[in-house]
Amino acid sequence: MLWEPGEEAWENRLAVLRSFRRATGHLAPRQDAVWGEGEAMVVPVGQHVASLRRKGGLGKDPKREAERAQQLAAIDEDWNCPWPLNWQRHYSVLADLVDADGVLPYIAPGVLFEGDDIGRWLQRQKKPGNWKLLSSEQQERLSTLGIKPAEAPLPGPAAGRAMKGPRKAQQAFQRGLAALTQWVEREGHRSVPRGHSEEIVIDSEMEPVVVKLGVWVSNTRARRDKLSQEQQAALAGLGLEWAAAAQAAG
Repeated sequence: MLWEPGEEAWENRLAVLRSFRRATGHLAPRQDAVWGEGEAMVVPVGQHVASLRRKGGLGKDPKREAERAQQLAAIDEDWNCPWPLNWQRHYSVLADLVDADGVLPYIAPGVLFEGDDIGRWLQRQKKPGNWKLLSSEQQERLSTLGIKPAEAPLPGPAAGRAMKGPRKAQQAFQRGLAALTQWVEREGHRSVPRGHSEEIVIDSEMEPVVVKLGVWVSNTRARRDKLSQEQQAALAGLGLEWAAAAQAAG
């Protein structure tokens, strides 16, 4: 059930959103983002925006819903963009970095902006498999910044035989780790539902690969004591407490 704010509470919320938009250049906060000065004034702006974007988030009255949507669009026309706020936030940061000539400077993976690795995000968008998953409007926005998809790698020679034992297991782990990393970047440290599958792009593959991430996390946890120290450390780095405990015990 969504809470429907009264007019005074609504105006206060609009004031917070205007302040956030002026300071950041976007209205696409992280889910856990807060905004304000002093402990008494801090508000969960990330939760507010997420709530407003949900069905019925602007109230049940159609007229009032339309008025509030118009007010939010006046603050930021992309407040209710049809793609995830995580994508919109990264894009907005890049758009602000374009110089006077309309050129986006080179941004290497590892370049952070308020906790977001915008360099890594940019490289991920340019991968052919990921680019194909974007809507035409998303592609157009990136193209306006001079961002184009990278050329797809030519298929290598056939492997001939399936990989054996350790090598195949290592590849499966790396794919699971990549899928989990993508999940954490998008969803934070929220638990992965067992039935969830994550689509990832791998340089050596022409098409995106689907990883049954929920099952992979569950199975990996069950065999955590058999993981290498490097594997345990990688999982612990993504916030998995059981991996950190296994690493400490080892």
